Order: sequence, then C-alpha cells, then structure tokens
Amino acid sequence: MNSPHHEGLAPRQPVTIVRLENLDEAVALSTALADAGVRAVEFTLTNHRALAAVEQVRESLGDSMLVGAGTVLDAESARAAILAGAQFLVTPVLRLDVIECGRRYGVPVMCGAFTPTEIQAAWEHGAEFVKVFPARSLGPAYIRDVLAPLPGMRLVPTGGVGLDNCAAYLDAGAYTVAAGSSILDEGAISRGDWAGVANLARRFVEACAVT
Repeated sequence: MNSPHHEGLAPRQPVTIVRLENLDEAVALSTALADAGVRAVEFTLTNHRALAAVEQVRESLGDSMLVGAGTVLDAESARAAILAGAQFLVTPVLRLDVIECGRRYGVPVMCGAFTPTEIQAAWEHGAEFVKVFPARSLGPAYIRDVLAPLPGMRLVPTGGVGLDNCAAYLDAGAYTVAAGSSILDEGAISRGDWAGVANLARRFVEACAVT
C-alpha cells in the first residue's frame, strides 16, 4: 500500500512547523529556512492565513522547499489545502478521512497517532508517514519499541522535539522528525533577524544529519 518513501521528504530531513499568529513574513521566513538547509515546512491551519502562506511560499520558493499544511482535521480542510498548493498534509490526530482525501489527490499525508493501535490504523489506511504526537512524554525509546514489532513504518515524532533530542529519535528508528517552537525564535522572526532564524534552523538540520 505504501511506497518505499515519498520522493519529496527524505529520511532524516526534518520538517519545520510554523505555528505563528502573524504570517505576514511567511516568504521571508521560509527563505531563511531554505537557506539553512530546511527542505520541508508546514503551515498550521490554526492560523486563518495559513493557506495563503502556502500559496505564497510555493510561488516564491518553487522546488527548493516542500510546503505542507498542518492541523488538518477534516476532508474539507484537506481539499482546501491541496487546492492552495500544499504538497503534504499533517493531522494532529487519527483522521482517516484526511488520509482518503490525500490519496484521492495523490498528496501524501502525515497522520497523527499516539498508541501502537492508532499508528497501525493510520498506516493500514495509507498514510505515507505517521506523526507520533505528542512525543514529549514518550521519548525515543517509544519509537524503538513500536518499530520492533512493526518494522518499516515511517514514524515522525513531533512535540517536544528539538536540538537536544532529535538525533536520539532518529537513531531510535524514526524516519524523520518535526519541530516548531523549539527551533523557531519568534523574537528573531518579529525583528526580521533572518540570519538568526537561519542559524538556529541550520543547527537543527545539522543535528538531524548526525548518524
């Protein structure tokens, strides 16, 4: 049912989650992230301007960045995100209707799950990736334990992932990781300190690349 991996999101290629109140500088932010080596960014639908940000970043950055929509909770939102140009969809919880919508349009879905049963359900229904959320209370050992009886799943721990533990999650077998507030300095963003934003993002990419 699932291909070896989606050609856009490679192993150990981290996803940066943008969950901000102000997305006026979405293009400048994404450009700084791209300059730092980030190749996948997710704009969460908790901001009503997220879909506009997806459109703008897709148009400005082209193939240099994989742009997705996060916090997708239903098929209607999934379709709207796809029409806006989202190249992948992310849910915080198990949403089979979002997986089905993504499959209908050929857009990969990173479906949220917490328990082994939810993880298996998301995978069986065709999620290309399973977002293990919130990973903060689980830790890297949980990823290793789940993959022991369920090998081959592309797990993406999210929530509580940062510079200090991203490598441990990857070494435990995670396909990649996703992080937001821990690697996005909102102060630097509000000041337009794109060099500072890029520096922190670069450290995140480098930490994930360590084997």
